[in-house]
Amino acid sequence: MGIDRKKGYFSISAVAKMFSVHQQTVRLYEKEGLISPKRSAGNTRMFSEEDVDKLEQIIFLTHQLGINLAGVEQILKLQKQIKKLQGEMNKLFEKTQADLNETIELSKESARANTQSLLKIRESALTSPTPNNNNQTPGQTVDINKWEIEYEE
Repeated sequence: MGIDRKKGYFSISAVAKMFSVHQQTVRLYEKEGLISPKRSAGNTRMFSEEDVDKLEQIIFLTHQLGINLAGVEQILKLQKQIKKLQGEMNKLFEKTQADLNETIELSKESARANTQSLLKIRESALTSPTPNNNNQTPGQTVDINKWEIEYEE
């Protein structure tokens, strides 16, 4: 429907006029528990922006789509559940993303540390040749450029 309206609270007469419905229709929706406007000190119904948005949706469902009030009630309940589930999923996605970022950082730190260790081994191998299990004779240098490194996945 997309009705232009100002911010604030609205009386039942203003809301009924806004949607071209009778005030009794608005009262019926309240009685059925579909909307819950606040009450002023004088017990006058005061409809908030959210109440008006919800009323707009109810009127669309009933007048435009022909859905009865029981159907509207179920639709509103399902929308509320969907919104709650979307919030829970968003929290889960955020936590998963944070966990993934942490894992990536830990992997980078581990890779840096391993690289430093390999560089120290290389430097040590280049500067002080020693015999090892590869049938290397004393004084023979090790060509670490031929080393193969296997990574676990």
